[in-house]
Amino acid sequence: MKTIEFREFHTPASGIFFRAKRLLLSEKTPFQKMEIYETASHGRVLLLDGLVQTTEKDEFFYHEMLVHPAMTSHPRPRDVLIIGGGDGGALREVLRYPIRSSLLVEIDARVIEVCRKYFPGLATSFGNKRAEILVDDGSRFIRETDLRFDVVLVDSSDPVGPSAVLHQKAFYVALKRCLRPGGIIAAQAGAPLFHLEHLRKKRLFLKMLFSFALYYLGPVPTYPGGLWCYVFLSDQVDPRKGPRKNVPRKLKYYNADVHHGAFALPEFLKDRRRR
Repeated sequence: MKTIEFREFHTPASGIFFRAKRLLLSEKTPFQKMEIYETASHGRVLLLDGLVQTTEKDEFFYHEMLVHPAMTSHPRPRDVLIIGGGDGGALREVLRYPIRSSLLVEIDARVIEVCRKYFPGLATSFGNKRAEILVDDGSRFIRETDLRFDVVLVDSSDPVGPSAVLHQKAFYVALKRCLRPGGIIAAQAGAPLFHLEHLRKKRLFLKMLFSFALYYLGPVPTYPGGLWCYVFLSDQVDPRKGPRKNVPRKLKYYNADVHHGAFALPEFLKDRRRR
């Protein structure tokens, strides 16, 4: 059987490549180009606009680190909002907790439909009675909604292109309005190796909006640089004190020790400004 090679360029001269057994899907949705490949090394791989979004092999690194630091830091999360996350991985992790409800707002209905078919390990929670799926623009939703949440998770694409708005100050001002007192926001923030200047600028306005605005790190082997950055935001909860509840069983990466270590930043990413 002839193999297929595909690549994601992280810079004009470097990136990651895969050898695939077959191309399972290639289509242009109203919002983006979507491709799914079957590989021997990483299982099924989802690309949006040529960028790797998730693989069956290593998706747990990203989804566990996006979700669990916030969920274990909140004393009693009841209602959770997920912006993006159409593959279902973040929702799967959220529903490990005894929450009352979770609302997932995804702009591209085709991502949800396709992942139900090709990534059942990620999309198993879409039919859960505590989960509601809304196809809508996440930025518009948070500006207009009257709903309030205990935890908000932003599972967006990188801070480039159409998703750039989800990394800007106005978005976070609107997002804070959606929080209940004591609420927490966790969001993916990008690759420290390639988005460092963006992360520095973002930290400046986030520290003006929240009492606790802290970056934390975790590995994602197939993402640019292999090291990924997230941001934890709250006016009342300091995540460095560690998980406030038991960590769910049967996770693959996250635990209490990983939680503490994730907030220990390398020198190049530390905040040198004193408040």
